[in-house]
Amino acid sequence: MGRFRTLLLDLDDTVYPAGTGLWEAIGERINRFMVEAVGIEPARAASLRQQYFERYGTSLHGLRIHYGIDPFAYLAYVHDIPLETYVGPDPSLRRMLTRLSVPPVIFTNADSAHARRVLRVLGVDDLIGQIIDIVALEWVNKPQPEAYRRAMALCGVDQAAAYLVVDDQPRNLFPAAALGMGTVLVGSSARMDGIDACVASASDLLEAYPELKSQAPSRP
Repeated sequence: MGRFRTLLLDLDDTVYPAGTGLWEAIGERINRFMVEAVGIEPARAASLRQQYFERYGTSLHGLRIHYGIDPFAYLAYVHDIPLETYVGPDPSLRRMLTRLSVPPVIFTNADSAHARRVLRVLGVDDLIGQIIDIVALEWVNKPQPEAYRRAMALCGVDQAAAYLVVDDQPRNLFPAAALGMGTVLVGSSARMDGIDACVASASDLLEAYPELKSQAPSRP
């Protein structure tokens, strides 16, 4: 058995390419929520959202701290998007997931409802047995180190070195590396200090880590 026993796979801009426009659409929904539900001036919404993202890791965290918003109402609102407009079935991603020798777990700052919808549109929802979302993390989000420790507890594997974390944001990988987890940056082929490997897309993971490839026949 190799080093890794669990794959922690980010969702947005990771399981699908960053250029789809979906994350930008979510960002616009966040701006609208800040204006329509919270009462923030339209001219301030985008810059304040970015400030919260940089300071707290998510806009949700900042809005909970400063405005006491209902996180469930926020998540439902910002993810109310026609996903099929932006993403569709991804045979390459499916092929990679079917060939894995370790279980893939979605590890996301979004909620499981959004994650399941994305995975269904991509055509891979049947290949993901576990989703660790912001609700399961009890609102502790990446890149807070506690989020990774909670993910480990939810996965039931105690050794940090047994996890490989795949994410499109370097700042979400550095805390994982500090804990001793393996790290893969998606969306770049350029090496980065402190990150173990870089791949253009999640479907390229087995090229960087061929030891993760199962010897059993892959599922269709």
